[in-house]
Amino acid sequence: MSRPKKWRSVCCLPINNKFGPLDSPANTENFINMTIDEYETIRLIDLEEFTQEKCASQMNIARTTVQGIYNNARKKIAQSLVNGKFLFIKGGEYRLCDNLEKIRTGNCRRHRCGKGFVDNEEIL
Repeated sequence: MSRPKKWRSVCCLPINNKFGPLDSPANTENFINMTIDEYETIRLIDLEEFTQEKCASQMNIARTTVQGIYNNARKKIAQSLVNGKFLFIKGGEYRLCDNLEKIRTGNCRRHRCGKGFVDNEEIL
């Protein structure tokens, strides 16, 4: 019997989930997929300046898992920038954080993230 899947806690979804060169057509050979949990590690570590330990606690996963996710995310960003590929942010093993206690104690920054998505659907 396999081990049960452990979902990563994510505070918010990205406002924009498509990035890429302005002068290239989007095609299936010219894109990279980044998962929502990879996006969250970049947001927490690079933008919010969390340590890997604090990021792991926030996402409810092991620090070594955060390290692997973070390294994959940075590699994808580098491939997109250096090779001029489109970057799409979608999918992954995550659940949106809805813990009001985390919001009150400051551990969750969902209330500070921009609005633009609800349950993976874009708000127009």
